[in-house]
Amino acid sequence: MAASVDLELKKAFTELQAKVIDTQQKVKLADIQIEQLNRTKKHAHLTDTEIMTLVDETNMYEGVGRMFILQSKEVIHNQLLEKQKIAEEKIKELECWRVNSDPFTYQASPLSHTPASAFPNVCSVLCRQR
Repeated sequence: MAASVDLELKKAFTELQAKVIDTQQKVKLADIQIEQLNRTKKHAHLTDTEIMTLVDETNMYEGVGRMFILQSKEVIHNQLLEKQKIAEEKIKELECWRVNSDPFTYQASPLSHTPASAFPNVCSVLCRQR
């Protein structure tokens, strides 16, 4: 009897540990993506502030692949604003996901296989052992 409970307990803890590691890796990846998006957003903002100092009739070249296209200042400005807005939305989405995927909370999570969902299983094994 005790051996089967120990095996169940070991299996439950191993499963919980695997889920914790998986969730931590996904959170780390989300953090890296957030950092990259923050850099992209900052780069677009700095470029936009420099462009706004130029005369309104100034034409500029936009890099597209290995070529450049002549665009007006207004078009470039709108593209940079859109780039900032998209980066901000993705950052908010990733931060929201990151907060909800904390492995030790009991909240509903975008990851249905978080350690929080496995925790009651471990508790039930421990309670049966007593």
